[in-house]
Amino acid sequence: MKILLVSDQIDPFVYSSTIKEVFADIDCVLCAGDLSMDYVDFIVSSLNKPTYFVFGNHNLEHLKYFHKELQKEDQQLKEYSCGAIYAGFSVIRDNSLLIPHPVSKKPTPLLIAGVSGSRDYNHGQCQYTENQMKFKLLKLVPQLIMNKIRYGRYLDIFLTHATPRHVHDHEDNCHKGFKVFNRFLKKYKPTFMVHGHIHLYDLNEPRISRYDQSIIVNAYGHYVIELPVTDSSDIPVIVD
Repeated sequence: MKILLVSDQIDPFVYSSTIKEVFADIDCVLCAGDLSMDYVDFIVSSLNKPTYFVFGNHNLEHLKYFHKELQKEDQQLKEYSCGAIYAGFSVIRDNSLLIPHPVSKKPTPLLIAGVSGSRDYNHGQCQYTENQMKFKLLKLVPQLIMNKIRYGRYLDIFLTHATPRHVHDHEDNCHKGFKVFNRFLKKYKPTFMVHGHIHLYDLNEPRISRYDQSIIVNAYGHYVIELPVTDSSDIPVIVD
């Protein structure tokens, strides 16, 4: 299974008339935030593959369509759809994308958990403190336990905008990672964590690292991953 990752910028390699040819073998698309919904819609309509997205801390014009608490009482919102599925603060089981059960090897759904937003740095929309993010993640736990019982694992992919602390993050308040993500990874051990938020202007910055048992991938621009993973021995390990 090949999965296209995108985040943070309109990548000319993706936003192209040749997208169907270049990504003909893609099975799924994951959008890790800070993207216009028009761009997400272009990807969905061009590739016609299951597409999941979370919001970042920018490009939030459509956030109110997916979070009722942001809607004003007198606000009449029309139905909004870009063809992609919002994965923010939810657990998703995609029965059209199959992963072998770790023991029985029977086909089981691709398991995704998604989280929107970044660290709170100026009290804007879709920004969270450590405690706020902790409680957001706690609400996912019952569904993760159900995954473990039914499918032999909690999670395949953890889709976020922000990073874990000290994994691909920076030291300014906006770009610090969440410590609670580190604990989440150690507990639920997704094969991949896919994030955005950190722009790869410096070619020396890592795009891929291993943390505990998870492969952490920065989706900036675009990147392609594969499941199941055949070999991760050459991926640098981060230890906290």
